[in-house]
Amino acid sequence: MQETIQYQLKAIGSSLKEGDVILSNHPCAGGSHLPDLTVITPVFRHGVNGPVFFVASRGHHADIGGITPGSMPPHSTSLQQEGAVFISFKLVTEGVFQEKAVTEALLDPAQYPGCSGTRNLHDNLSDLRAQVAANQRGSQLVGELIDCYGLAVVQAYMGYIQSNAELAVRDMLKEFARRQQQQTGSLEVEAEDQMDDGTPIRLKVQINEEEGSAVFDFSGSGTEVWGNCNAPRAITLSALIYCLRCMVGQDIPLNQGCLTPIKVIIPPGSILQPSQNAAVVGGNVLTSQRVVDVIFRAFEVCAASQGCMNNVSFGSDKSGYYETVAGGAGAGPGWSGRSGVHSHMTNTRITDPEILEKRYPVILQQFSLRPGSGGRGRYHGGDGVIRKLLFRSKVVLSVLTERRSTRPYGLHGGQSGSAGLNLLHRADGKVLNLGAKTTVSLEPGDMFCLHTPGGGGYGREEEDEDDNRSPSKRQCLNEAFAERGSVFEYRRAQESV
Repeated sequence: MQETIQYQLKAIGSSLKEGDVILSNHPCAGGSHLPDLTVITPVFRHGVNGPVFFVASRGHHADIGGITPGSMPPHSTSLQQEGAVFISFKLVTEGVFQEKAVTEALLDPAQYPGCSGTRNLHDNLSDLRAQVAANQRGSQLVGELIDCYGLAVVQAYMGYIQSNAELAVRDMLKEFARRQQQQTGSLEVEAEDQMDDGTPIRLKVQINEEEGSAVFDFSGSGTEVWGNCNAPRAITLSALIYCLRCMVGQDIPLNQGCLTPIKVIIPPGSILQPSQNAAVVGGNVLTSQRVVDVIFRAFEVCAASQGCMNNVSFGSDKSGYYETVAGGAGAGPGWSGRSGVHSHMTNTRITDPEILEKRYPVILQQFSLRPGSGGRGRYHGGDGVIRKLLFRSKVVLSVLTERRSTRPYGLHGGQSGSAGLNLLHRADGKVLNLGAKTTVSLEPGDMFCLHTPGGGGYGREEEDEDDNRSPSKRQCLNEAFAERGSVFEYRRAQESV
């Protein structure tokens, strides 16, 4: 998000007026992938030239056009095939919502061969209005804060929050450097993992113990790929901030201050910083997970989680549906991985079965854990899930996944988690392996069966330890850690009503 705001500041910051709202999703403007539409509202203050704050909301839209329903094409090779593009689009001009202009832009992808404009225009417009309204509420709250404490005080405390994050990261790096120096005599760590197509993601970290700073060098990572697993630079930075926030181990707000002591080297033209018109829809949801795996492997934080968001989309010319599916989390020093959860660079909640079956031509045949898919070890990796969708009418199904050829790694002697598997059961009884990425036309009675990866195990399995074979004891070990985070806070608020 920080890359998106900084781009708009440089590009059109001086021309913004009160009542303007910007829409952006292009990777060159700090976007993740095209379905993630970011709505940005500048906050003005009487007597001050220019915006004093920015409020932004980013939402994934189920369809914005492109070559497949759901706008998550498995085989796109250019950005234009992935849907509508916005760089610095005035969604609202001086308080007026630009419905005609944004409608034209959302239908614009139809001009490209094999592409369609958005298939859910009504939903797009409704969601964009909701994002504008959310920003407006945020602007009001910021205004109330300034009214109460004054602009100088509020801006100062925003700076303090970033300074606190910087200090927390520096302290973490100093502590890690001390342990690393004692154990290996070196202040350099490195790691590597691969995408299913063999493209390497390489990282070398050099730590300055005295300053508490570090250089994260991704040189040696694979070149831009002919496909859509290219990850914009903003995605790599987001993955890095996430990992640093996890390793800090303190309750600090996630913010740009985490990157102050960090220098990031990403070679241009690589899979982690592709060219401007490269296809990127898979980079946001797949390559980002591999970047996290590589960073945690370098710091030996935990075993790999499922490393995939298991993107499933289907639809027709008139509608589109998109979901991501959970898997197993990696184990770590003192805990077993959770089963059937979203992990790392994803935070979506899946559609309720009743809603899914009512609104779309599909029957949810099975949604359960995948026993034994987590890697064994002193602490076991979490299990993936099995999800079976039976289709009642003709649709086009798109599957965009990873960890089908490679397995989520175990750490310190722990075993790897099971790889995922995508199967198609035809109505005539034939069973087909769809592979990791594909688009296929389905007939009534066809069933898609998704097996998601498990997480890696941690530590060597010791046969005389009963807790390795007792799910109840493993569950108690997990529950010994206090829950926290946005999902926990949301659930606690719901349960308190």
